[in-house]
Parts: sequence; structure tokens; C-alpha cells
Amino acid sequence: MTRTHRALAAAVLLAGLAGHASAATKPSSHACAADALIQAQKLLAFHTDDDERARVSGPAKPLPSIVNPANAKQRFDVLEVWGYVYKGQYRMRLEYYRLGNDCVLMGQEILEHASL
Repeated sequence: MTRTHRALAAAVLLAGLAGHASAATKPSSHACAADALIQAQKLLAFHTDDDERARVSGPAKPLPSIVNPANAKQRFDVLEVWGYVYKGQYRMRLEYYRLGNDCVLMGQEILEHASL
């Protein structure tokens, strides 16, 4: 490999790393926080078979946004909400795409917070 090829390969590698570094540091917006609380309550109710003790607590916490896996030019806001059922705790993360003033729910995750 010539010196020119090595320099070109290094430049490409550094450019790729720089792109990943900036992608990981963009914060999510609070714009969809109210909707996140509503959707988290629905998700927790579904997960617990409509247990009447299921409650979520706010506010929704913005986490770093993520890249849309189908389009690297788009980002999803990630909002975290905690829920409770009797003694159980649940962490929910809701992923939104902001389309103008609208919040489009693109994904949701629920995880029981427990030590096994």
C-alpha cells in the first residue's frame, strides 16, 4: 500500500468516526413529553393486562436522540418514563419522529426494573 493510499484510508476512517461522534450527542426535545406520558400509560396497561394499579410518573425525561435505522438523515427523539404496578417498577422508552408540530410514535420499549 502506498503512502497516498494509507493517507486516504486514514482520512476516510477519521471522517467516519467524526460522523458517528456527532450522531451520538444530539439531545432529544421536550416537544413530545406530554404525548409520551399518555402513550406510556397505554403501554403499561397493555403490558399488565389493564391492572388498575398501573400508574406512570412524570415528567418524561429526554435522552440522547437516535438515528432512524431506515434513513440516517433522520433522528428519533427518545423519552423515558417510569411506571409502577404494586411493587413493580417499569422503565419505558418511547421514540418519536417530529413532523412539524406533530409527534409520530415510531417505537416503544418496556423493561421491568428488577434484580433477579
